[in-house]
Amino acid sequence: MRIHDVLRHKGSAVATVTPEATVGELLAALSEHGVGALVVSSDGQAVEGIVSERDVVRRLHDNGADLLGRTVSSIMTSSVYTCAPEDLIDDLMRAMTERRIRHIPVVVDGQLRGIVSIGDIVKFRIDELETERRQLENYISG
Repeated sequence: MRIHDVLRHKGSAVATVTPEATVGELLAALSEHGVGALVVSSDGQAVEGIVSERDVVRRLHDNGADLLGRTVSSIMTSSVYTCAPEDLIDDLMRAMTERRIRHIPVVVDGQLRGIVSIGDIVKFRIDELETERRQLENYISG
């Protein structure tokens, strides 16, 4: 199975935040969208970085409440691992495990086309296994 199969089930909407937004605004956006990470993008298409709740927590320990007024660009990860819709889910799972990352933007020709999380992948695989189980049961009881 491929990443485009996951996107077909979950959708391709991606919440983004600009690099100039404050960390306080970032936290509001994370809460509003109910997600654990946002893609950082000035135009909603180019991936300039990614920022997660984990990034905030780690910086909060060092900077205290002053962190809330700093810009997203000061805490984001700018070297972002991305994938393409044609990539295999097994390859993405391996990359997430090896790199210890939970969110991977999906990019086509330099343009943001979706995002997949480890939760999306797990849900997709569970649904896939459940479908296979039902098919086997139907075949056996046939």
